[in-house]
Amino acid sequence: MNEIKADRSQKNTVPLNIKGEWAIILGGSSGLGLASAKKLASEGFNICIVHRDRKSSLPHIAEEVKTIKSFGVLVKTFNRDALSKEARNEIVQQLPKNSVKLLLHSIAKGSLKKMTGTESETLSKIDLDITIHAMATSWHEWTQVLIQQEKFTANARNIAFTSEGSNRVWPGYGAVSAAKSVLESLMRNMAVELAALGITTNCIQAGTTQTASFRAIPDSEELAKMAINRNPFNRLTTPDDVANVVALLCNNEANWINGSIIKVDGGESLR
Repeated sequence: MNEIKADRSQKNTVPLNIKGEWAIILGGSSGLGLASAKKLASEGFNICIVHRDRKSSLPHIAEEVKTIKSFGVLVKTFNRDALSKEARNEIVQQLPKNSVKLLLHSIAKGSLKKMTGTESETLSKIDLDITIHAMATSWHEWTQVLIQQEKFTANARNIAFTSEGSNRVWPGYGAVSAAKSVLESLMRNMAVELAALGITTNCIQAGTTQTASFRAIPDSEELAKMAINRNPFNRLTTPDDVANVVALLCNNEANWINGSIIKVDGGESLR
């Protein structure tokens, strides 16, 4: 765990802890999660990133953390397994009560096996279980721990990233598609049941974005070309496009958005 305080002498920063609220980002060391961490820091949120990376990636992540801290906020990073109950409890305990404005689920861990082939190549129940836990039910587990330990602020936000793949088919995407469907179902139920606690729950459906997890999808280059052709703006979605909407949802003006799947794709999914 690293706690980093910013140097106030740096230029182009906001005042230290201008909000005093925390954003927890699960899977925040790359892609949509990292872009969201930077955007939220620029808005004055303290940032808690939970990630799982190899030692060879840590120097790069450290540089990204320097960028985040340059906005004058507190930063905590945990290179821990976000799916571990023990890790989850230990991390949440280190945050002050009634301080977490946002829980952002951006975990991209799952099987990309197809449904035909040899036994070792074919999607199995274990593959499905791991994928659904990582990319769906772990969101509910983190939410519950934060509620039990009284960490959420009043008027908190609970957001997860879904994808068009929740209802479209692409070979090798079956396990992730199933997980995203579960994720969206959990979102709808949490939106209703957690409203009494002042928590809004939504999913963001990002358009096709060139992240490491996207590039791992079989034939992702073909998917990217198709997405550019489908998009009215003839480009892919960027992590910054998505991060901007995460930040927008944290504003008071978004208080009445609850139980929604918000598309951030420039109109790609219309075609």
